[in-house]
Amino acid sequence: MVGIPAGEIVLRDEGTRSSWPVEVKAFRLAPVPVTGEFYRAVMGAVPSSSAGPGTPVTEVSWLAAVRFCNVLSDAAGLARCYSLGVDPDGLDVVCDWSAGGWRLPSEAEWEYACRAGDSGVRYGELAEIGWYRGNSGGAVREVGTRAPNAWGLHDMIGNVWEWCWDLYDPRVYGAYRVFRGGGAYDVPRSCRASCRRRSHPSLRIDDLGFRLARSG
Repeated sequence: MVGIPAGEIVLRDEGTRSSWPVEVKAFRLAPVPVTGEFYRAVMGAVPSSSAGPGTPVTEVSWLAAVRFCNVLSDAAGLARCYSLGVDPDGLDVVCDWSAGGWRLPSEAEWEYACRAGDSGVRYGELAEIGWYRGNSGGAVREVGTRAPNAWGLHDMIGNVWEWCWDLYDPRVYGAYRVFRGGGAYDVPRSCRASCRRRSHPSLRIDDLGFRLARSG
């Protein structure tokens, strides 16, 4: 896990043309997305997908990612971050941000860590830092094979989108959760530090995975 210092990020939504500042406390973030090999080691099996051992696990819903975090926390003897309910939309999932276990990053944490102090569209030349439509060959690639950002984080841009904790806009989209980062099949416009997407927490697709975070 990479230690991320405290700071502030201004999030922006292009659809509503709104922006809002968010204070980010110091936290830790995995240097790469969860791989198929790691997911299998924790859960005993991987979802049916084209992902290989060293590529990001895909076809994982937000709800499945939350469960993974709890299982991993249990295995390490750490306090769970998530209390799970029975709502198929996941609206009764509660996060204890003070717990010592693993969790998904918040949207603000994700973008703050992605930028690593850089205010540009992305933290480097796209072909050097990420797998996208122009260089991926139409496939998700092994993690950590593109250049990292200034804080040592790989694949924040491109390869796979990554689930975040946050609801996108509950007034308009209900239970839809945020995912960030762009993927191997996307054009450059979708592979930007500020690009936001959303879907139902049960969504499972072949270019959407997740990355682990811990508080403190």
